[in-house]
Amino acid sequence: MANQKAAGIRRIINAGGYSLAGFAACWRHEAAFRQELAGLILLLPLALYLGQTGVERALLVGSLLLVPLAELFNSAIEAVVDRFGGEQHELSGRAKDIGSAAVFLAIVIAIITWLLVLFPYR
Repeated sequence: MANQKAAGIRRIINAGGYSLAGFAACWRHEAAFRQELAGLILLLPLALYLGQTGVERALLVGSLLLVPLAELFNSAIEAVVDRFGGEQHELSGRAKDIGSAAVFLAIVIAIITWLLVLFPYR
């Protein structure tokens, strides 16, 4: 039975452990992730305070969470690309650039969301 895949609650526990390992690896190896988490920690209480409704709070908090989420994906892409060799390749560079663009877009979404929620056009 050792070769069978984990099921039920064991599978959920294993998945949680893998997720924590992913957070720890990104924290350890990615300065951008640490900076984005610092920003999240600073802005999260402000988002909860400044949002006047549940929807506004959800938008402010959700937009903040998109940034480290995008950084996790970007870091995963970079790790895989780096794993397969250090030689320069057009596709490797493209993959890393696209991951970086996703992080940039997440930051733009957060900024626009905060501006629209806190300074609505009337």
